[in-house]
Amino acid sequence: MAIREFLRIRDLVRPELRAYVLGLTALVLADALQLITPQILRLFVDTIQTPGAALRALLPYALAMLAAGVLILVFRFFWRTYCFGASRRIEYRLRRKLFGHLTGLSANFFNAHKVGDLMAHATNDVQAVRMSFAMGIVATVDSLVLIVSTVVIMVQTISLPLSIWALLPLPISAIVASSLGKTIHRRFVRVQAAFSDMTDTVQENFSGIRVVKGFAQEQAEERKFLDRSGAYVRRNMHLVRVWGLFDPLVDMIGGFSFAVATAYGGYLVLQGQLNLGEYVAFLFYLGQLRGPMMAAGWVINVLQRGAASMERLNRIFDVKPEIWDAPNAVTLPSPRGGISVRHLTFAYAPNLPPALRDVSFDLEPGQTVGVIGRIGSGKSTLASLLLRLYEPPRGTIFVDGVDLLDVRADDLRAAFGYVPQEAFLFSDTISGNIAFARPDASQDLVEDAAKAAAVHDNVVDFPKGYQTLVGERGVTLSGGQKQRVAIARALIQDPPVLLLDDSLSAVDTQTESEILGGLRRQRQGRSNIVIAHRISAVMHADLILMLEDGQVVERGNHEDLMREGGHYRDLYERQLLEESIMHRGEEGA
Repeated sequence: MAIREFLRIRDLVRPELRAYVLGLTALVLADALQLITPQILRLFVDTIQTPGAALRALLPYALAMLAAGVLILVFRFFWRTYCFGASRRIEYRLRRKLFGHLTGLSANFFNAHKVGDLMAHATNDVQAVRMSFAMGIVATVDSLVLIVSTVVIMVQTISLPLSIWALLPLPISAIVASSLGKTIHRRFVRVQAAFSDMTDTVQENFSGIRVVKGFAQEQAEERKFLDRSGAYVRRNMHLVRVWGLFDPLVDMIGGFSFAVATAYGGYLVLQGQLNLGEYVAFLFYLGQLRGPMMAAGWVINVLQRGAASMERLNRIFDVKPEIWDAPNAVTLPSPRGGISVRHLTFAYAPNLPPALRDVSFDLEPGQTVGVIGRIGSGKSTLASLLLRLYEPPRGTIFVDGVDLLDVRADDLRAAFGYVPQEAFLFSDTISGNIAFARPDASQDLVEDAAKAAAVHDNVVDFPKGYQTLVGERGVTLSGGQKQRVAIARALIQDPPVLLLDDSLSAVDTQTESEILGGLRRQRQGRSNIVIAHRISAVMHADLILMLEDGQVVERGNHEDLMREGGHYRDLYERQLLEESIMHRGEEGA
């Protein structure tokens, strides 16, 4: 079972075959020297028993033992360097493959999988696989070579009857190892699942620490963590109880072998059928067998753990992206920013009602389309479909006259400068966050983008200016500052289409007006899609779409929609009233 799971990553292992050959060759040579040592000891004992043996006659044996020890040290160094180095490089490739696979999966995958679980895959599971390719392989080869060679030498050079009686209990350990190995595999899968739950709890609490503190739920969350941590400990204890049987059982079986060898071997020496040197060598060989026999149980544990982790990783690798490029996908070498939407109807699942119904509009290159509506009206769904984060029906969205599904996904997304509702910033400097899509951008370009996003004045007020670290998820910045840095990040690309998905919600109307004025100046001749819940953000657009329950209920420019006196005008007047009341409240304060 273990081998079948590992076959999935044979391409990652193949580059290390040479390192494994060299390392395992050094391992076999070290084992060979270990097998020679008892023979040297046998000759040493026989020489001591020789009447009139001189001290200088013992010196060659001492030097031979010393030389064997030095060579064993050298060969052990080489096999550790080659084999452990190879396992580390396999771990690197596996983690890289996993990360690349995860980043290539569709957005829907991350809606159904917790971050903590994915982190457990990238840490504990990958590490368990590495151990299989490190000590798992080494101990397997080492045990096989030592066990087979030692048994052959004991049988051929010392005593067949003594070997048979002494080794008779040893097959029991193989039966025990085989029966317990499957149990270890099952229990380790549960251990990794419990670790994923615990990691996810930690990640959620650290990410939402302000919410936890704001609602004074530290103790409740601590209890939740203790439950998860306790479950992880219990799962490990279930595993430890099984694994804990290996060493005592193997040790006990080895003790039976020594008891038989001591009694029967001593009898053969007294009967003159075995000399003392052979008897000492036999006991030495039998002692060497205990290590490999105990290692065999440990190897099964390591391989079963690695197989369990590889099985979990393979389930991730089996997930296919929902978004992929068609075989004949076209590139967009010079996108102009024209977008056409034709009778777009979309539902997130067959059993769910449509999030969008029969939506149609045209965005000519250089124009601005505003999309407005209440929460849940389908605004963000439209943005996700334009970016192909979800698959729209064929023949409903066209970019520069080409069906969205026939355009390479990378080219499509490169044509958009996207600012999402929740501005996500990396734990980097402000400059690094703005230049995220253009790492080679000069400081002048970074500052120009920040000025267009109306955040430059805030940045220069910080002690370190653009080199200020924003912390994880931009925690050191206000909501409005984060949104404006995210807008600057999109603007620095100078994209053919700028898509703002309700990304002005955290700024006041004055700052919003400043940002929109800067965008109109900088984005002349470029296409823009502004999604918002405030009419002030879209009132200057060439075309405004009013969404209700996924449908376009009104369309036109600001003046046309105001004259119609429908939903748009009602919303506009309500927002004016709210703004007026808020200003009066501020003046009264």
